[in-house]
Amino acid sequence: MVPTAVDTDLSPAVTSTKVSTKNENAEAFTTNELPNGQYLLDRNLNKNYPVVVRGDGNYLFLEDGRRIFDTSSGAAVSCLGHNEKRVIEQMNKQLDTGVPYIPSLFYRHRLVDQLCEHMIRDTDHKMKKVYLTGSGSEAMEATIKLARQYFWESNKETKRVNFIARQSSYHGNTIGALGISGHAGRRAPYLPFLMDNVEHISDCNPYRQRLVGESNEHFVERKAAELEAKFQELGPDTVIGFIMEPIVGAAMGCVPYVPGYMKAMREVCHRHGALFILDEVMCGMGRTGTLHAWQAEDVVPDLQTVGKGLGGGYQPIAAVYISEKVVNTVTNGSGQFIHGQTYQAMPVQASAALAVQTLKRDLDLVTNVRMQGKYLEKLLKEKLADHPNVGDIRGLGLFWGLEFVKDKENKIPFGSSQAIAQKIHDLAISEPHNIVLYPGTGCAGGVSGDHVMICPAYIVQSDDIEVIANTTASVVRSFFENLDA
Repeated sequence: MVPTAVDTDLSPAVTSTKVSTKNENAEAFTTNELPNGQYLLDRNLNKNYPVVVRGDGNYLFLEDGRRIFDTSSGAAVSCLGHNEKRVIEQMNKQLDTGVPYIPSLFYRHRLVDQLCEHMIRDTDHKMKKVYLTGSGSEAMEATIKLARQYFWESNKETKRVNFIARQSSYHGNTIGALGISGHAGRRAPYLPFLMDNVEHISDCNPYRQRLVGESNEHFVERKAAELEAKFQELGPDTVIGFIMEPIVGAAMGCVPYVPGYMKAMREVCHRHGALFILDEVMCGMGRTGTLHAWQAEDVVPDLQTVGKGLGGGYQPIAAVYISEKVVNTVTNGSGQFIHGQTYQAMPVQASAALAVQTLKRDLDLVTNVRMQGKYLEKLLKEKLADHPNVGDIRGLGLFWGLEFVKDKENKIPFGSSQAIAQKIHDLAISEPHNIVLYPGTGCAGGVSGDHVMICPAYIVQSDDIEVIANTTASVVRSFFENLDA
């Protein structure tokens, strides 16, 4: 038996998922004692953000006394909700050893080994190794480099330098990850810095791209033919790989793959010796109703990134899953991944992630995601499918998006200057609604197009889903009734 510094007995019998979260220190933080935030560079420099003082399950409690239903789990991060005592306990046990961090260049740690073993086992050993990082963007950077190194190991003069991704994709904030991304609005300020060896093909977006009467099979055939054409344009022996999100998150608002799409795209890649790479940073780790989105159709990637749902917000942690063929090529070549980061494979990160993943398994939360996700779909469509400004309701599991349009018949988006999604978020988080709808733009071409995402914690029950659906419908109706007032 492998020794570990942390007791990982997280049996559901120990305590329930919903725990008491009274913050005994909350009274110590008064408005006068808190810093006013004027030195923090917020994402939006012209906006005042509410101040959070504590959390409990699905809820965040604000300094102004309000309770907010965290309908978005942050950015699809807090998959177990807030203040899960069993995760915090495991983190504290590791902190008590005095070793929250070790330099992975010099040492291993048994708890990190346990986490990686757990993660590989949850792929049914269809992936071979795990590379741990601190964020999804870092995981994408590592993936880009490892994908190139895979070919370089066999041929130092390899011509494989090109990546293919999709037009409205978003793979991270760092320069490499943003360079892979196709999202025009997020790329615009940084275009001079971005890689010029990335080509983009169209997304898999049936709402905006399906022909009248077109079947899934024909739609997928068109998409595969487009990828094949791009390989031929670039030269098949110059392509490193094709990168995609199975269910596109923030960039497009929970647009899922069409059945058969992932398999068809992988077949094109493998026909030409290129890598099939999945970005599951936002949609993975149970969010869509299977632990990995690719498991729904058993389309195993060569490389895969995960992030948000890995640590559930309790620690910053992400990872790259690596297939056997990539591992073997590097092992038989230089024997090392020519990459490294300071804050990777930290024991305290592993303690949190292992606790989160163990609870998902022991509480069968991925099954709950599927069950509650179907109920959420049903209620959203009952309440909003006929709304004149709701163009599309799409998603999987507990990962749902609403796309808003000015003209429903012709799918015409609102102008970007109207900031529809942000205004809907602002209304939702205010009294009397007090929920979070995650806003996004660019789903209709990269600049125009407004959507909000609904991605609650995996612990939600039917009554929670009813609150989410009813309140969301109320927010949407109220907003559009008063839009031109």
